[in-house]
Amino acid sequence: MTLASDSLPVSTKAEARALSEADLAVLRQAVANLERPSLAARLSAAAGAPLDMIGRALPAPVTDAVARSTEAAMRGALRVALATLPQGAVGSTLPAIGAEPQGRLARLFGSSDRSHKAMAALSGALGGAFGLATLAVELPVSTTLMLRSIAEIARREGEDLSDPANALACMQVFALGGRSGAETALNESGYFAVRAALAKTMAEAARYAGNRALLEEAAPALIRFSAQIAARFGIVVSQKVAAQAVPILGAVGGAAVNAAFMDHFQSTARAHFAIRRLERIYGQAAVRAAYEVEKAALAT
Repeated sequence: MTLASDSLPVSTKAEARALSEADLAVLRQAVANLERPSLAARLSAAAGAPLDMIGRALPAPVTDAVARSTEAAMRGALRVALATLPQGAVGSTLPAIGAEPQGRLARLFGSSDRSHKAMAALSGALGGAFGLATLAVELPVSTTLMLRSIAEIARREGEDLSDPANALACMQVFALGGRSGAETALNESGYFAVRAALAKTMAEAARYAGNRALLEEAAPALIRFSAQIAARFGIVVSQKVAAQAVPILGAVGGAAVNAAFMDHFQSTARAHFAIRRLERIYGQAAVRAAYEVEKAALAT
């Protein structure tokens, strides 16, 4: 039988073999996490019902509320992400997401994946108990918690979060984890395609963040970047809201939904920053070639 990877160019397969066996195993797991996201399954398990049974389309007022809350959450997350830059460069008093454990946010929420998930579950319990009315408050809280966890993962993978581009790469995770199942079935909507779609606005935002003595949240480059992230993040926020809309869900189920939400983005972040680490070692071309080989094998 001919495997899908057999149809790849010889040069691509040769570049893929440049990675060590250990790093290929890391990449293989990253490909599985990024190309077969399991958020819908996790949310369905937490809610106790398949999402397509809860409702294929949310009512227009709910959709509008999700869009507004998502945009607000991304603006808040962007402010926190920019606070990772050197204090003299941004003039911000917000706690840095990449700060050492003695930082204010770390002291409050802890610095492990488990503690971040526990705090997200607590905020989800409020959403499950009080419903959509709490979304405007609960979503920014859970998003900031996820960003803090994403930054911890980035630091473990060797990212210097004082670099504007690396700080904004933490924001990028919300878009990478926001692809729908239909999109992931299309090669052109895969991981590297999403990164490419975000590359221009991300570079513009990073240049603005790196060159200004005082950052203005309303800067056009930052608005465009935040909006682009929010558009994709809104996909999974809608899924989360649908799961939390189960009438019998309550606080316990709401906590489970938010824990699944956090777990999904932690998995996405681990995959994303593992790939970035490998790119620093082997170069982008070799890692991209190896990724395509593993992705083709995953599809067989």
